[in-house]
Parts: sequence; C-alpha cells; structure tokens
Amino acid sequence: MEFFKSLKIVPRWLIILIDAVIISHAAFFAYFVRFNFQLGTIDRFQFLPSVMIFTVLAVMAMLISKSYVGIVRHTGTGDLSNMMKMLFVTNVLLWSVKLANSTFGLYDSTLFLPFSVALIASTLAFPLMIGYRLMVKEIFYYMNNRYKKPNRKVAIYGAGEAGILTFNALKNTSDSEWIPVAFIDDDLGKEGKLIEGKRIFYSVEGLKKAVDKLGVQEVVIAINSLSIARQREIIDACLDLGLPSKIIPPAKDWFETGLKSKDIRDVRIEDLLSREEINLGNNHVVDSIKDKIVLVTGAAGSIGSELSRQLLRCEPAQLLMLDQAESALYELEQELSKVSLNVSREVLIGDVRNKKKMQEFFEKYRPEMVFHAAAYKHVPLMESFPDEAVKCNILGTKVIADLSHTYGVEKFVMVSTDKAVNPTNVMGASKRIAEMYVQALDKHLTNEGKQGHTKYITTRFGNVLGSNGSVIPLFKKQLMNGGPLTITHPEITRYFMTIPEACQLVLEAGVMGNGGEIYVFDMGKPVKILDLAKKMIKLSGKKLGEDIEIEFTGLRPGEKLYEELLNNYEVVLGTHHPKIKIAQVLSQDYLKVKDQVDAFKELLQMGDEEVLVSHLKILVPEFISNASRFSKLDKEDRLVN
Repeated sequence: MEFFKSLKIVPRWLIILIDAVIISHAAFFAYFVRFNFQLGTIDRFQFLPSVMIFTVLAVMAMLISKSYVGIVRHTGTGDLSNMMKMLFVTNVLLWSVKLANSTFGLYDSTLFLPFSVALIASTLAFPLMIGYRLMVKEIFYYMNNRYKKPNRKVAIYGAGEAGILTFNALKNTSDSEWIPVAFIDDDLGKEGKLIEGKRIFYSVEGLKKAVDKLGVQEVVIAINSLSIARQREIIDACLDLGLPSKIIPPAKDWFETGLKSKDIRDVRIEDLLSREEINLGNNHVVDSIKDKIVLVTGAAGSIGSELSRQLLRCEPAQLLMLDQAESALYELEQELSKVSLNVSREVLIGDVRNKKKMQEFFEKYRPEMVFHAAAYKHVPLMESFPDEAVKCNILGTKVIADLSHTYGVEKFVMVSTDKAVNPTNVMGASKRIAEMYVQALDKHLTNEGKQGHTKYITTRFGNVLGSNGSVIPLFKKQLMNGGPLTITHPEITRYFMTIPEACQLVLEAGVMGNGGEIYVFDMGKPVKILDLAKKMIKLSGKKLGEDIEIEFTGLRPGEKLYEELLNNYEVVLGTHHPKIKIAQVLSQDYLKVKDQVDAFKELLQMGDEEVLVSHLKILVPEFISNASRFSKLDKEDRLVN
C-alpha cells in the first residue's frame, strides 16, 4: 500500500511489464481452454516458446499503439479503446509472422500460437489488463483520501454525460473537498437506477430524500442544456433546503482540457435572473466594426471596459480607450494585452469636459465610431453635487457629440439609463437632457440634408449586475463584514441585466441604428431588492435573522421605488430582434435645446445649485425631485429664459 501511495504516476516500464505478464499468462491458459485441457494435444505445439513469441509481439504492439501512456489512476473509456487496438495489432503481427514463415519456410510452424489460441488469449487478457488498472485507480483514491477529514457529501444534479464527467472530476481530484454520493435527474425513467454505484433520485423532490437518507450537504448542477428558468427553480429548491449549490461552466470552456473540480464555481446571483439571458447572436456586428477606428469614452468603467473587451473581438483597425481614471485604465490595458496583440490599442487619459484636449484626440486619431459611456451615475452623489452631473453628463456629452460631427464620425452611440425616464433625481435628469441633445442634433443634421452626417443613437437600460457601485457588490461586502444588509425601502424594485448583455445592446445599436433612435431592451420583470438580498444571504450559507440582518434605511435623495424604461407619452416600435425596441420620443428643436444646454455654462459660473437644478426642471418638465433638498423647487415658479 505504501508503495502505491509513494507513486504519483505508475512508471510506463512497469505498465508494459505488467501487461506483458498478463498476456503471457493469458496465452498459457488459452492453450488449455482451446484444447479442453488435453495435454496430449497440447504437446504437439512448442508450448513455452510460442507463448514467449506471442508476448514479444504483444510488447511490440504496445510500442506501436502506445497503450502504456495513459495515467493509470485516471483510467477511462479511452484506455479501453487503446487496449483493444493493442490486442488487434498483436494478432495482426502474429498473422504477418506466420504468413512470412509459411512462405519462406524458416521455422517450424509449431513455434507460433494457433490463431484460435491467440484469440482466446486476447479475450482473456483484455479484462485482466483493464481490471488491474481499475484496481490501481481505486487504491490511489483510497490512499489519497483515507487520512482526510470527511469530505462534504455532494449530490450531482444531472445524470447525463456532464453529470458523469462531474462525478469523475470530483472523485479523481486528490485535493477535492467533495465526495459525490448521489445523482439527481429530471428524467423519471432514471429514478432508482445506479451510476458509478450511486443512486439516481428524481427531481427536486428526490433531492430532499437524498438529504434525509444520505446526508447530502451540497449540490452541483451539471446539466449543459438547462434553461435559466429551470436552473433558477433548482437553485431555489437548494436554498429552501439550506444547501449551498455550485454549477459547472459551459462545455465549450472545458471541452478540450476536460472538466476539473477547480472549474466548478459557486452559484452567483446572476444565475438567479428572472429571465433567459438575452443573446443577440450579433455576428453582423463584427463585420460592421472590423477594420474601423473605434473610440470608447469612460473605458475604465464597468460598461466601458466590457465594451472594450467585446470590441477587441471585432478586430477594429484601432481601439481608443479614453478615461480620466488612470489606474483602472492601466489595469484594463494590461488585461487586454494578454488577449490580443493583433489590434492596435491606445490608452487616452483625459476628461470629456475638456474640449481642447478632446479636440486634440479627434484630430490625431480620427475615430470612425464613438461609444460614449463616460458619465457620473451615482444618484445620491449627483444630488449632492449637481454641478458635476451637469458638467460631465450634459456638457461632456455635448463636447463629444459635437466633435463627432466636426470630424466626420460615422456613428455616435450614447449609453443612457432608465433613470432618465420620469427622472426624480439630478443624475437621471442630466442623462435625459443628454439624450435630448444628441437626438435633436441628429434631427437637425438630417433636416439640413447633410450627406453622410454622423448618426446619433442612444441606448437605454436598467441596472447592471455587478457594476461598480451597484447593489450586488455592496451586498457582498456587507455579507463579508457580517452585515447588516442595508435596503432603502422594502418595496423598492429595479430592472437588472448583466454587463455583457448591456454591451451587446450598445454594439447592436451601433450597427442597426440609422440615427435619432433610443433603443431599449425587453428586460422582463423588475426585481424586488428585498428578495435579491434574501437570496444572496441564502447563497452565502447564512440565515436571515440568525447570522445576518436586513435594515431599511429610507429612500436616499432622488431615489424612487420603481424605475421605468419609457415615459407615459413614449411608445415603442419593434425591430428585427424581439428583445430590442425603439422608444419614440417627442422631437425637440435643436437650436432651442442647444441654447438651453449652453445656458448651463453661465449658470455654473453663478454657483447657485438651486438655480442650476431649476434649469434642469425647465428642460425636463417631468423631473420631479423625490426625497431631495430640491423638492421645494417643484412647488415654486421655475426660471424662465
């Protein structure tokens, strides 16, 4: 036993030696089987020399087929195939030698095994060679695990091919924390059957039985073709039973290298989205962006950085990444340098509010497409500093939009937010005015009959899961610190989408847009933040009310209970994709909007925040402040230009 424990990999020479011994003994016994243990008949053959020659031919076949190269403790179906190939080659070699001998009459034919004996020997040797490999595999498993503390008992949800691969990955990894004890499957026909000696239970009802009978402590979901809805149901069932759950990655991520226990990840809150993930299948996006010079503003942010990653895969002629956050921008560049060396990339440090600096960049690089993601987005902070929201979100957008027209950019795609709809805060109002300006500019250029003018497009979506400053990272941090989880109101809801989904919309809009559109996603139903918090607590393995608490802090300045993707007066039109809509927004006069936006420059110099916010309310009449110090302005006469 200690010998096997000391060996991490059985030497190849030892495998050849053991296989040779097995084959020689199989050939020896095959004589007796073939001639019904009649020694007189066997004496007609040169018994021992023929066995030795057959064994030598088998060793030659091993070298040809490389049947000895497999790692014994990872024996699988591939090794069975190699054993069969080796035995086939052995018999082919025997036939060739006998044919040559009969042709040239070199030796007595009794020196060689009869074909019938060789076939019986091969049949006997095959299970013996496989059997000892499986025995060694079990010894390795036993020796590696006998001194370990009891591992966590795991049920594998999925009794198909992915489930079996997961079972092997967990069992064959020496440092694995888990030991699989059962399978769960939604196929009723598999109930009660065994895989690898482990019972299959039916559906989530069977999961509870596995917990009661076998003491299952954790679940690994191992079904590649699982719908999001069914995945959510399984995870919810695990949460109700107090079971931590994990999930295997998509098969494409491990198909070539094989599934390993380290690839199995914890279930994330993104896995509990209440809808199927939106996937546009945007192959045409690649064709539209390939070989173009593309500028991304706000490239160091959550959306901007993912946009840069996805744009890189489109192989633009040059990718320009602009931001004022130099540390985050440096980290992004270091990440992308490992992904692709074929696309020219430039990191640009600058503030979109600095028109002179931005003009220098446009003059030097001449971008053909602009994705404008630079913005201040935190509602409470912008409520405290409305001047910064105006400078960045409105005037900064105007700078980039105007320069895009001046330097002949083909398309300008702006990232907006659902907070721009019926805004209750400064941030939302500033983004709505940015929308108004780029739409009005597009209409103005179209009406003037400008040939090939820049097409201005807006994308509008809800909260992005996991983005900087969003509720998910906040809850994770609070969970790590032992709580409490803070929620502003028990009834507050939000729309959610993943960062990759949001960026798909932005890229898709950049391709399909003809100018002036506001694109919105069908984002399903809004999510109640309280429900989100409860699920995150369960996912962390903690119990609400025992290990961690939830506290309600009251709505923050400018915050509203629910958000919308459309104003009351907006209607939507369909597109070629059922998940993408176009919001038809009331048109604005460009010269009037431009004058109103330019007026912010003088108001900023005055330094009066109430005057500044009042002007926001003039441009966006539906902007009614909520739980804010600016609420009083809604009851007073607003400034008139």
